[in-house]
Amino acid sequence: MNNIQSKARITALGTHVPEKRLTNEDLEKMVDTSDDWIVQRTGMKERRISAENEFASTLAFKAIENLIKQSQKDVSDVDCIIVSTSTPDYTFPSVASQIQKHFQIKQAGAMDLNAACAGFTYGLHVANGLISSGLHRKILFVATETLSKITDYTDRTTCILFGDAAAAVLVERDEETPSFIASHMGTFGEGGVHLYRTNLSTTMEEHSLNTSGKIVQNGREIYKWASRTLPTGIEELLQQAGLDFDDIDWFVPHSANLRMIESICERTGFSIEKTLTSVEYMGNTSSVSIPLALQKGINEGKLKNGDTLLVYGFGGGLTHAGLIITWGTDDVRHSTN
Repeated sequence: MNNIQSKARITALGTHVPEKRLTNEDLEKMVDTSDDWIVQRTGMKERRISAENEFASTLAFKAIENLIKQSQKDVSDVDCIIVSTSTPDYTFPSVASQIQKHFQIKQAGAMDLNAACAGFTYGLHVANGLISSGLHRKILFVATETLSKITDYTDRTTCILFGDAAAAVLVERDEETPSFIASHMGTFGEGGVHLYRTNLSTTMEEHSLNTSGKIVQNGREIYKWASRTLPTGIEELLQQAGLDFDDIDWFVPHSANLRMIESICERTGFSIEKTLTSVEYMGNTSSVSIPLALQKGINEGKLKNGDTLLVYGFGGGLTHAGLIITWGTDDVRHSTN
């Protein structure tokens, strides 16, 4: 943890997914693909899609409401709001500012961050640092994505992947039973051209970019990078924490692709049976995939307070970040939205 003693704990979790389902059978009618092809290569069966009038802020509000419902927590005294999203409603104002307005949080800083699919672990890292340093006491951190709105549904290689969702956590000061044990972050900016969405610029160094404003991904290169990078990052985390694989109750990687997760498990030694994912029925929800997997683990009676988790996000940038945490929320009940 870079010699900083954590004084922060994750005290509550809430999630939300849109009602509309996009199944593999639906995709068969849209592009040249099949259910067998999609399942064999990704493990995905369906994903959730936001309505035309639903945006990152809309899903975020509902995830926070779910957090309040599950934990009976009060968010009115939050002193900082952090949002991870690659699909904000506006360039500005931020989604975090919209949350402040919606919940009438009186005295809070508000900011969005973008670490793509590593956004959840990046956001937790920032929240832990702000609280452990003494700058803040109670942070509302939200990951929210409407990737369907920037997906090219004529591109059979990417349109099968992405879904929409939001999740919220409270991170509060707790010097006695902190959540955070170890952290590891890294970036491979040279690989940024393999996963991007254009905005103001249409070139990246010597590369001319697809200017559609939709997600462009070289899946083969991302797969190779993640398969090389995560085992090294995981080893660094375990060494830093003084732990072994057997000390980890649950491995929770970004649910980009079930086949990729299986490959990472084989390379690292983690059992797929001790791995929590959300990919099968939610697709790749970018920064929301890890908390969706956590909620699924709670709902299925797998994830319990006191469990030691290794969570690892990776994606556009190319960015990656992992954490070892002790799970110990104050939730009074566990339910879906």
